[in-house]
Amino acid sequence: MGKTLKRLAPVLIGGLVLILLILYMGGVFRTGLIGPQDSRTLEPLRVQEGDQRVQARLVQRSQSHAAVGTVQSRTEGHVAAQVMARVQSVAVRSGEAVTLGQLLMELDDRELSARRQQTREALNAARQQQVQAERQVEAAAAVYQRALAQHQRISQFLAAGAATTQDMEQVEAELRQAQAAQAQAEAAVHQARAGIEQARQRLDEAEVALGHARILSPLAGQVVERHVDPGDLALPGKILLTLHSGTALRLEALVPEGLIGRLALGQEVDVEIAGQDLIGRVDEVVPAADPQARTFLVKVSLPQTASLYPGMFGRLSVPLDPRPAVLVPAQAVQRVGQLEMVRIEDDAQVRTLLVTTGARIGGEVEILSGLKGGETLLMGGAQP
Repeated sequence: MGKTLKRLAPVLIGGLVLILLILYMGGVFRTGLIGPQDSRTLEPLRVQEGDQRVQARLVQRSQSHAAVGTVQSRTEGHVAAQVMARVQSVAVRSGEAVTLGQLLMELDDRELSARRQQTREALNAARQQQVQAERQVEAAAAVYQRALAQHQRISQFLAAGAATTQDMEQVEAELRQAQAAQAQAEAAVHQARAGIEQARQRLDEAEVALGHARILSPLAGQVVERHVDPGDLALPGKILLTLHSGTALRLEALVPEGLIGRLALGQEVDVEIAGQDLIGRVDEVVPAADPQARTFLVKVSLPQTASLYPGMFGRLSVPLDPRPAVLVPAQAVQRVGQLEMVRIEDDAQVRTLLVTTGARIGGEVEILSGLKGGETLLMGGAQP
């Protein structure tokens, strides 16, 4: 038995030391410390001369969810090339204001001009073919009339016995040949007219393509970005310039699907952009949620402000249900190190309570813990 106790003694002693260490770290052997949850009286005080009494107000404080977004232009234009050509000159720079129809850029139009000249020559050739075909129709018609007259005369001679059947067959063959020649000439006229129409369409296309060499502004606004420089190759569909109408901006924010019901078209909402508090109006709610982010895209029109630009970061305040909050004057909160406390008058006694503060609202501060509202606070006078 004694040997067993000797073997267990180190284990028992080690366990006892471990238990005592855990109790010490838990603060069992330390007294007089103040926990963050304590609202006990630290030191009884008296009302001093100059103390001011204020009430801790219990109010319903409005709250909101900040949905982040980006400022975008309501009217944004991407100027793209319609033809393939080298950029000859660019008349604007980023940030420059432009007017509707202003010349923005010119492309090398030598190839386009040559193409237009070719289509003009093709049109003239088609018209000459039509003239020749019409002359052939006139000649074929004259031949047909002569063959018809000869056919009628031989028919009369044959009836009078002055012509043979062979003569009649010959004039009938000549008449059929004249009819075929006339039909062929008329078909050539129709073909020439169709060629003229095709040549005219190609000329119109060449004129339009040549017009695309001069790029004009589609709106009145500002150049956001210039994507090409002189000498670059412009291809059909390639973005050359990005424009926006700076007078019509809006914030496009992503709102969680659980809050989308709190917004309606035309509703006025609070917006914060670059430190500016603005009033916007809900202009559009895209009726489809993003299945990945579970958000809706909400577009809020913004007032005209000179300091707003597309691409800026902004926040949209989505209103939520109000919640109770305790507010006290900010001067009533005393700070000692990291501790925050207030002095309250209770049953003719003055006590100092530890509190936890929240957001500051004007000259008041919200009390998150330590007060319930309705307490009488003292400002000024003695400090704890």
